[in-house]
Amino acid sequence: MREITAESLTKDFGAIRAVDDVSFEIQPGRVVGFLGPNGSGKTTTLRMLLGLVAPTSGRALIGGQPYTDIAEPRRHIGAVLEARAFHPGRTARDHLRVLAIEARISEGRVDPVLELVGLRGAADRRAGGFSLGMGQRLALAAALLGDPGVLILDEPTNGLDPAGVRWLRLLLRDLAAEGRTIILSSHALAEVAQTVDEVLILDRGQLRSHRPIAEIESLEDAFLELTDSQRSAA
Repeated sequence: MREITAESLTKDFGAIRAVDDVSFEIQPGRVVGFLGPNGSGKTTTLRMLLGLVAPTSGRALIGGQPYTDIAEPRRHIGAVLEARAFHPGRTARDHLRVLAIEARISEGRVDPVLELVGLRGAADRRAGGFSLGMGQRLALAAALLGDPGVLILDEPTNGLDPAGVRWLRLLLRDLAAEGRTIILSSHALAEVAQTVDEVLILDRGQLRSHRPIAEIESLEDAFLELTDSQRSAA
């Protein structure tokens, strides 16, 4: 299994510093909540981890390597950055088959992951008719195709009903128990508190806190502290 590491990770977009000297390490077998107000730099950081955005300075590593240096990365790293990243005219099964062929993953993985995410009964429906919650499940199925040791999920509970959120929480805990490394970005504070082992909190591109969830009495209080700091700086 692979750890996730950021080393003095910085990203500038012109005169705007989106991520500012962020460093952290996440060990295998942990579920880590990646939290922060809108515009805090969470998505930019995740995109740097996945090689979609080049850092201005610093390094984003998975298993000690940049994503772009990992051979057949979909076999090792599963990611959900957008729930509806599929062709609306394809069935759920065909969507996963195409991804499996592209990644040189056995098509025999398709039905098991559809079963795992609760879409076996909808496998032959066109994905364009899926609800947001079903789209999230299909995106997660795609991320799990390669049976990866690392999962990076951006707002994976969006569109899920309460039963779906509970299902996802149990699934992530089971995957972490197998030794996988999981990082998830979320605004659903109560659900994060029940799911994660530790929390990373970003604010205005800077890492404000990286602590075990057991050391944080209230995530709402942590966010209030960030709000207060923003008002003081204004």
